[in-house]
Amino acid sequence: MTKRTSPLRPSPISATVDFDADGVQHGFLKLPISTDESAWGAVMIPITVVKRGEGPTALLTGGNHGDEYEGITALMKLAATLRAEDVQGRVIIVPCMNQPAVLAGKRTSGLDGGNLNRSFPGDPDGSVTEKIADYFTRVMVPMCDVVLDLHSGGRTLDIIPFGASHVLEDADQQRRALEGAKAFGAPYAMMMFELDAAALFDTAVESQGKIFVATELGGGGTSTPQSLAITERGVRNFLIHYGLVEGEVEMPAESQVYLDMPDAGCYVQSEHSGLLELAYALGDRVEKGEVIARVYDLTRSGTPPVEYRAGRSGVLAARRHPALVNMGDTIAVIADIVDSLG
Repeated sequence: MTKRTSPLRPSPISATVDFDADGVQHGFLKLPISTDESAWGAVMIPITVVKRGEGPTALLTGGNHGDEYEGITALMKLAATLRAEDVQGRVIIVPCMNQPAVLAGKRTSGLDGGNLNRSFPGDPDGSVTEKIADYFTRVMVPMCDVVLDLHSGGRTLDIIPFGASHVLEDADQQRRALEGAKAFGAPYAMMMFELDAAALFDTAVESQGKIFVATELGGGGTSTPQSLAITERGVRNFLIHYGLVEGEVEMPAESQVYLDMPDAGCYVQSEHSGLLELAYALGDRVEKGEVIARVYDLTRSGTPPVEYRAGRSGVLAARRHPALVNMGDTIAVIADIVDSLG
């Protein structure tokens, strides 16, 4: 977790939109920077505010990681089409939360290498990434009631599509977030265990008592018509569920599958480097003890691969996308199938 020199120091980021004005506004969050290419430059984070009258405020974010395109694309489309007359309250849309990472086509910032979703609560005197995290923590989140942060696997992971929430100390906050994760309407709903939660955007939002819903919606550093359809439907469902737009929540044609990640044992991480072979496809059901992956030593032929076996029964919820794997890489995630969540 990053440190702040002073919790009262103003953020260097300024907004070109009026968050209190009715109507539709398109503008920027401007962060001054000085680089070799631009001595008096600025990071320009696109933002759209759609507001009509009184009501709740929803913050919709994509591009927390710059190579996760389902959320970025869906929110770009929403920002261009959502009308003030369709909204009761305020919808704040930030399609490219970590704009330097998005422009670089990378998980991390093209300016300072920072991973935004490991930089919260941020620092107004820190790196570019830490300054962005600080602005969202101290300015954006306090004005919101509900937050939807759209993630997918990026270039290195493929993940089944799900809405997710977390176990929280506040039972009512947990219930309301879980209801939102289900209402997102992806084929799966997940109670998710995070490996390093302290510096996540999730924690920055939840620690302020706000309702936070996350997603994973595909991956491989691209998007598909199917993953975008799930994402766009889910965003609309989220706004309907929390009372910002009218309509009926649209659920998947087949019954939603409930999954639980109770602990770090759901993550299968490689202890070897080499060529990865997955024995199961995403969404397949696996049994404890079955071989789920093999890693081949690329420095010699004629040697058997190292086998990785499932430590639990459940669904293959995520897998490494590139075939080359290094020690420490997550190669698979197995989630428990449950009858109900909450």
